[in-house]
This record gives sequence, C-alpha cells and structure tokens, in this order.
Amino acid sequence: MEFHDDELHRFQAEGAAPLPQAEAESHVDHDGARIWYASYGSGAPVILLHGGLGNSGNWGYQVPALIDAGRQVVVVDSRGHGRSTRDERPYSYELMALDALAVMDRLKIEKAAIAGWSDGACTGMILGRSHPERVSGVFFFACNMDPSGTKEFVATPTIERCFSRHTEDYAALSATPDTFDAFVKAVGLMQRTEPNYTIADLAEIDVSVAIVHSEHDEFIKREHADYLVRHIPGAKLILLPGVSHFAPLQRPAQFNAALIGFLSELPA
Repeated sequence: MEFHDDELHRFQAEGAAPLPQAEAESHVDHDGARIWYASYGSGAPVILLHGGLGNSGNWGYQVPALIDAGRQVVVVDSRGHGRSTRDERPYSYELMALDALAVMDRLKIEKAAIAGWSDGACTGMILGRSHPERVSGVFFFACNMDPSGTKEFVATPTIERCFSRHTEDYAALSATPDTFDAFVKAVGLMQRTEPNYTIADLAEIDVSVAIVHSEHDEFIKREHADYLVRHIPGAKLILLPGVSHFAPLQRPAQFNAALIGFLSELPA
C-alpha cells in the first residue's frame, strides 16, 4: 500500500525519512552566512530547496527516489534554516538564490534543475530568471510570485503538526537554537512582503517551468497558479489531487512521480 501521511502525524512524531549517506557534505561561506549542503548520487544534477522554517531533512522521501532515477541530488539548508547560519540582514529570496548559486559553484555544477517547495520554489524561480544559463528548469511547488497569490492564513491541526516538527528540528540543528521565535518573525516578514514579480518580470523567465499546485493547498490560491502559467513563457501546470501544501510528506510517491516526470522532459 502506498505510504500516506495526509495529516502529518508521522512527520510530527518522527520527521521525514532520514537522508541517506552523502557523497559530499559541508558548508560554503557566502555573503555573511555559512550555507550547509549535501550531495548524493550521480547523473544530471537537481537541487532541492526546502520551504520556510524547514530544512533539507524535509526532502527525506524525495532524495532516494531521485538517486534511483539516476540523478545527482543536492540539498541546501537556506540561510538561517537548519544547519545554515545568517547575518543580521533581513531575509530575502534574492539572497537565498545567490546562496544556492554559491553551492553550485562549490560543487562545480555548471547547470542544474531546481525543485523548490514553498519559499524554496520562489528562490528557485528567482535563480532561474537571474541566471538562466545555470538552470535547466524549475519545478515550482506551492508558492506565489507576488503577495496577491496567498490565502488568508487559517491555522489547522496539520499546519500545527508541521510547525511543531520545525520547532524541534530548529532546536536540534541550528547554531542559534534559542532564537526560534525571532527566526519565525524574520521569515514571516519576508513571506508577507516578497516576492513582488510583475507580469513583465514573469515574461522574462527563460527556463522550463512547471507550476505545481496541490488540490488542498492551505496557503496558495489556485487562481495564482493559473496566472503564473499564463504569464511565464512555456510554463506548464501540474495539479496534485488529494494533498495540500505538504504533498512531499503526505503522498511522496505521487509527488515524486510528478517531479521525476518533469525532470525527464528537460534537455539532457
């Protein structure tokens, strides 16, 4: 029977599946922060960028599947998240995009696909627009590109379970484990005010893009996903039935099939 954790009971209790043994794991010093990364497998590279308040361990169900699909998989803890540090500047997606680029440079990856979840999706899209020569495609899951794309926040038990796991992980992984409340506030400010892409900005995106939207996403409007598909040249829409903002954890096989399918269509 296919694994399901639709209400995130298992994720709250245990987290995602453990990441496998990495071929490379280190930090890169970049622009006031130490950015943690790990690399697995071999083949055409794909970089996984996690969501806000999370860490790379949230991709535990995706990394093995991508390795089995013949990919080099790179995970990155966004600045201030997980094992990465930050300076005192406000968070910005542009800065986190450059952090990901610094990891690519360290690993001597000339070009990679980007799979982003929530904040990581925005980071990946910005990297694709600013450095299209380094990005083969963007799998843009569960995010907005301007503030109008978000729903009014409504707390649910599933969201609370995810937040509980993020709280525990931050305490276990962060170099500043006692600053979680300030961390949440700083990330929240970024999320409320960024990004601010116009239609003209979207029209400048010149990489392959899949806009991936879950049927029950708690944060992102379906009409915003449709809007992005209309205004990003060549973008395709992928709909994930039965899941929400947490699809990679809820029904990994469904999510992985969509991601691997997108990757298989990119130029070699």
